[in-house]
Amino acid sequence: MLSKTSEYAIRALVFIQLQQIQNKRPGVIEIAKEIEAPEAFTAKVLQILTRNHLVQSMKGRGGGFFFKDNKCELTLFDVIQHTEGDLIFKKCGFGLTQCSDENPCPLHDKYDAIRDGFLQIAKAETICSLSQKIISGKAVLNRLVTMN
Repeated sequence: MLSKTSEYAIRALVFIQLQQIQNKRPGVIEIAKEIEAPEAFTAKVLQILTRNHLVQSMKGRGGGFFFKDNKCELTLFDVIQHTEGDLIFKKCGFGLTQCSDENPCPLHDKYDAIRDGFLQIAKAETICSLSQKIISGKAVLNRLVTMN
């Protein structure tokens, strides 16, 4: 459902939050490795996030990516809006441009419920809440990293 840009953005932000809890500021290479994403693509995603003030960056010694002013309370909806807009929460599951309640596609009723459910999840979950699931051992960020 999500684009790779959104997937990597969410994973990167969660990793940045996990590192910030340990008073660390990860760089592009470290983030790319830990979220299992190509470095160049990760750099572009982080550029989008930084340009939209979802995360801060600092160059030089002691630099890296970090949250300022408790920005980890960002919802997934906020992140997705900055990476791909909100069309994902409106588009037809069958790919039609004119799908509506009046002119429904064959998947309209069932996909409508899925899309609405995903919207509720995206508005409820935050980077902080996802990070907490990893810290508590209820989830993992990737197959390589567990938080102990």
